Amino acid sequence: MASTSMSRPQTPSTRAVWQQRLNNPKTLAIILIVPAMLFFFIWNVIPVLWLVGLSFYRYSLQLGMPPSFVGIGNYEDLFFDFRTWESLSRTFTWVALSVGIETILGIVLGILFWGSNTLPGRRFALTLLFTPMLLTPVSVGAFYRYIYEPTFGITNYFLSFFGTNIDFLGNRQWAFASVLAVDIWMWTPFMTLITLAALGSVPKAELEAAAIDRLPWLQRFQHIILPRAKFILMLGVLLRTIESFKTMDLIHLMTKGGPGNATDLIALSLYRSAFDSLDMGESATLALVLLLTAIAFTSIYLYILNLSKREQEIAL
Repeated sequence: MASTSMSRPQTPSTRAVWQQRLNNPKTLAIILIVPAMLFFFIWNVIPVLWLVGLSFYRYSLQLGMPPSFVGIGNYEDLFFDFRTWESLSRTFTWVALSVGIETILGIVLGILFWGSNTLPGRRFALTLLFTPMLLTPVSVGAFYRYIYEPTFGITNYFLSFFGTNIDFLGNRQWAFASVLAVDIWMWTPFMTLITLAALGSVPKAELEAAAIDRLPWLQRFQHIILPRAKFILMLGVLLRTIESFKTMDLIHLMTKGGPGNATDLIALSLYRSAFDSLDMGESATLALVLLLTAIAFTSIYLYILNLSKREQEIAL
């Protein structure tokens, strides 16, 4: 009996079993990712599902009536609302102009600073350049509202020397361009920073070889710099597109969508529907449309990036 009991294998302790499981890389990865997934599910998935459900109800806090199920009635009202389509069209114009101009200016400034490593005061100039994007849109909107003020604003003070005065935020011909100029001033430094990061990813050996071969600068940019830097640049364009599509606070502080509807963007319409009219059903529908539009932008950019990567892999 003693020999039989001595020959039985000893089972490992519970602590040893858990220690062995924790040493497994897959188990450790699951333990690290579970809190993040729970946070994402609680703060993203559940609100989106609630938003989808609310979009099928007629629910206004002003009327004080219980929500009533209307099916796709909110979507039909949104689809046949001319003001929504006009605001959406104006938003696409805003996104195209702001992101396009910011990208071009950011690339130009990034290339200039990239090639000026020995320039005196370069770091100080970069610090001043990046300052606008560190400011809050609320403070920027209030600041430029006083700059554009037609009676005591500094812009019209200088225009008075030429015998003219312009109500930049009160004139339909100037309001959209004036607010757009502020957004460009604020976010061009972001695209400059993205450009500097993209240029920093270009191998120096290839640039030195191109310099030895005396390759023209335009060909260096086309064949060496752009293929290496375009992925980071596309990421910057994607981020700016999504943020520009959601622009609300800057315009709300400067014009509140006016004069008339000259600067009324879709995000501002959503704000008025949710917080002025207190129409929860309509605002949920509009918010869901904005979410799907942002997802569509992201999908298009990711498709272009993946297509470029596949073409580059085929070329190699």
